[in-house]
Amino acid sequence: MMNSPSSNPCIDELASAAAAAEAPAPASASRSAWLAVGSIAVGTFAMVSTEFMPIGLLTDIARGLDVSDGTAGLMVTMPGVLAAFAGPALIVASGKLDRRTVLIALTTLLIASNLLAAFAPNFATMLVARLLLGLCVGGFWTFAPAAATQLVPHASQARAMSYVLAGVSAATVLGVPAGSFLGTLFGWRASFAVTGALAALVLLVQMWLLPAIAPVRAIGARDLLTPLTRRMAQVGLLAVLFFIAGHFAAYTYLKPLLQQVFGLAPNSVSTLLLVYGAVGFVGTFVGGSLVARSVRGTTLLAALMLATALLLTTVIGSGFVPGTVVVVIWGVAFGLIPVALTGWMMEAVPDAPEAGQALLVSGFQVAIASGALIGGVTVDSFGISSAMVLSGVLVLIAALIVGTLGRARGGAALAAIPE
Repeated sequence: MMNSPSSNPCIDELASAAAAAEAPAPASASRSAWLAVGSIAVGTFAMVSTEFMPIGLLTDIARGLDVSDGTAGLMVTMPGVLAAFAGPALIVASGKLDRRTVLIALTTLLIASNLLAAFAPNFATMLVARLLLGLCVGGFWTFAPAAATQLVPHASQARAMSYVLAGVSAATVLGVPAGSFLGTLFGWRASFAVTGALAALVLLVQMWLLPAIAPVRAIGARDLLTPLTRRMAQVGLLAVLFFIAGHFAAYTYLKPLLQQVFGLAPNSVSTLLLVYGAVGFVGTFVGGSLVARSVRGTTLLAALMLATALLLTTVIGSGFVPGTVVVVIWGVAFGLIPVALTGWMMEAVPDAPEAGQALLVSGFQVAIASGALIGGVTVDSFGISSAMVLSGVLVLIAALIVGTLGRARGGAALAAIPE
């Protein structure tokens, strides 16, 4: 149960800081703040593009580094596993370090990962590069959302968070396909080199625009247990496990779903994958507005939309139009998911948002790995449609958790996020 603000000096200090931050600011300062948020958002784009780059280049990299396709798949799984541990570890190690310094260090790490991958002479070196990326992924998702909300006035925090998380959808729409395209024209190494150059540009902008960002407070190892003592954080983490596992048990097989169940040709599949990313990008911004009104309502909406899309695949029939209906609903839900769940955890642990984000990162990574495993076993044993049904059921369980257990006691949307 959350402590009463009147009996908690930390909350009192945060309230005072929020009141001060809401004072009128010069227009130039506001523009600088939004440009700083934008630099974090572009950093998200570069990071997610790098994270999923091997998916579109896997066979090329495997041939170039003389390994099997299965072995090359470690480039995707290893960063995720490390990220699950990196978030909590980095939040403790950072202590009271200025978050500007932390974000700049993470962007530098992203540059190093891309350049090492671009010039990797063998697969072992490539794995080192991907492990560096795992540190970056875990650290970025832990620090970036909270840092972005501290850069803008209180009323704009949900919008700032949606801008940062929109980098995920933008990378889905542009980053990964562009990486594959560059790989086709100039070789897979060029894709990593270009992403590294983008990250270098982001670094220069961040060094120029990011102000000092003091942490709400230093997080110790014991503080990581704080979210586990808060009822709403417990509910959120439990919902994440079902929500994200269900999503990735199905999402991993979206392309074969469109091919085998909806019977679409390769060109139509490529079109719908772009549609999926585009509506997800829009959904992220819509999610920012919805989260500012109700975190619980937005999370429940995302879960119900995703479950509807998954279960529709078994009854809606085949063809381009049914496939489009499913992809649009699924894509919008995808856009809402990161904003809703990030907002949930920030609301659940307002006095230690970075500790909450660190555990959320770990929960995401565990759920992604579990979902991919469950989906693979189900597809191999019973087929893609069965995997969609199972995924839909998992997401419905998440919706049930949010709908029945997720009632905040007097909470109010993102008003609890500290400045």
